[in-house]
Amino acid sequence: MTADLEVRLIHDGIKWVAYHQSFEACGHTLLDLDQDLARCLLDTQLFPDNTQVTVFMVFDYNCIPTWIRQYAYHYFNRHVRLNLKSPLLKGQ
Repeated sequence: MTADLEVRLIHDGIKWVAYHQSFEACGHTLLDLDQDLARCLLDTQLFPDNTQVTVFMVFDYNCIPTWIRQYAYHYFNRHVRLNLKSPLLKGQ
């Protein structure tokens, strides 16, 4: 799957955070993160002509202590397709 945008993904112990040079999106759940990411994309106008954007979130294992990384298989990279015209974003 080809991505329109790549961001760095971490979990800070409380929330998921997606970092990009133009913005930082966060959320307590992945759904919250996706909604904030869509809001950030709309605010920054990185894709003004697109109604759908595919984002590749690369998990940054540096946020996990070195000694425990061998047990951290439950962390992951993810592709998400965001609909920037979604009704979920209205009023936010």
